[in-house]
Amino acid sequence: MYNSVEAVNHLEYNAERSHLIIPEYGRHLQKLISQAVALEDRAERNKAAKYIISVMGNLNPHLRDVPDFQHKLWDQLFIMSDFTIDVDSPYPLPNREILAQKPDRLAYPQNFPKYRFYGNNIKYMIDVANKWEDGPLKDALIIVIANHMKKSFLSWNKDTVKDDVIFQHLLELSGGKINLLSTDEELSASNDLMKVNKKLSNKTHSNAAISSNNNNPRQKMQRGTTNRNNSQNNNRNPKQNF
Repeated sequence: MYNSVEAVNHLEYNAERSHLIIPEYGRHLQKLISQAVALEDRAERNKAAKYIISVMGNLNPHLRDVPDFQHKLWDQLFIMSDFTIDVDSPYPLPNREILAQKPDRLAYPQNFPKYRFYGNNIKYMIDVANKWEDGPLKDALIIVIANHMKKSFLSWNKDTVKDDVIFQHLLELSGGKINLLSTDEELSASNDLMKVNKKLSNKTHSNAAISSNNNNPRQKMQRGTTNRNNSQNNNRNPKQNF
């Protein structure tokens, strides 16, 4: 006879269960591995391990016969057993210390935080220009960099900027090696650069709107309904088919 009180007392709650090392495989596979670890006969453990590997492979049937994927499954078997299962693996055993290693922290590129509107690529271009030998090519590159700096400045700041401001920033970012303050060089007009920025901005918004409309299921349904109605109207009017 079913006893509801006894059934409730035997319920398993997640807070009382053991930690899932790889949650993607679920609780049942974790229990299978724990049962395999508890087997005393080595032959039975090997048999159970191969069965568990086949179950893990069935979760990804398109990869289960790939040699590299088989290696991954065996490594995951040892990891999920907390490296306590003693079976004969066709691959080298994984190392707990190597798996526990954390990657080195990457340094965030923040060379000149007060000129963030220029971006780090501008600084890289200036460093390249500093390494070039003096000549027409270097002079042309410096003017290109200065115009790009002016365009970036206008994108995030005022609608107009004097060339001397750009030249001063270029002098600072180049470590004093590129000085255009004493020259008669003139950069592109602010209006021309603003037109380029506006054109690029409109193109970006247009592509984003097209992508959004294509991904909208309601509009897809409306287009499909319109196409079906047009097709039905053409079939009803035989004159339009000739």
